[in-house]
Amino acid sequence: MIQCPKCSFEQPDQHTECPRCGIIIDKYRRLQDNIPEAKTSAAVQAEPAPGMAETIKALLFYVKPETNPLIFGGRALFFLIIFIWGLKFIFMPMSSNYVFESIWHLINLPFHEFGHILFRPFGRLMTSLGGSITQVLMPVICLAVFLIKNRDPFAASFSLWWTGQNFMDLAPYINDARSLTLPLLGGNTGRTSPYGFHDWEFILKETKLLQYDQVLANFADTLGTLLMICAFVWGGYILFKQYKNLKESVACHSGDG
Repeated sequence: MIQCPKCSFEQPDQHTECPRCGIIIDKYRRLQDNIPEAKTSAAVQAEPAPGMAETIKALLFYVKPETNPLIFGGRALFFLIIFIWGLKFIFMPMSSNYVFESIWHLINLPFHEFGHILFRPFGRLMTSLGGSITQVLMPVICLAVFLIKNRDPFAASFSLWWTGQNFMDLAPYINDARSLTLPLLGGNTGRTSPYGFHDWEFILKETKLLQYDQVLANFADTLGTLLMICAFVWGGYILFKQYKNLKESVACHSGDG
């Protein structure tokens, strides 16, 4: 094991880049060796605090030095599943109602309904809007917990995927604000339900934005697509870093043998 000369994080000998602070270890040591001897010891010891960019990079792309092959294999399989599933969400047209027929709609629905209860003290408009807010907020909360508390960017990337899927889930509902043909909870449609039962009909009428229902729906769908693509790139990069660690670990053990 070696110790990072900058943040003192212990890691395997074969590591060239510190997974915690992101420095290239050999390059950092060479730079330190080139510091003029005239500098006082106090100046040498006064290491600059990591910048915002370094902190964010360490937070978003942290991987443990050691990679468990079984966990890596499971994550790779999971990534493949959500990648294929995500492509279906992206390429299926909104009019197909594929999103509403997906099991993810049933997963999102309880959070949506809870949001109506949560926002009820803030008036009727916020009660209607609270369902959509809470539906999107739940995966965002999971993302923050995985990223900050658990230091698990791969799980956080899936939460970002889920956030994108929630925006796609809302898009057909927003798009239905004028046509009112989409089946709602209980089997009714907006046309056969009392005013206010269809969330987005009520929200857009009350805010005088009903004529923009399709624009807002397309925006939600596009935003969901972009978030999913970002999740693919993020999760794939984390897997790539873990794969590199796995290869280095195998090579190291082969050399020891």
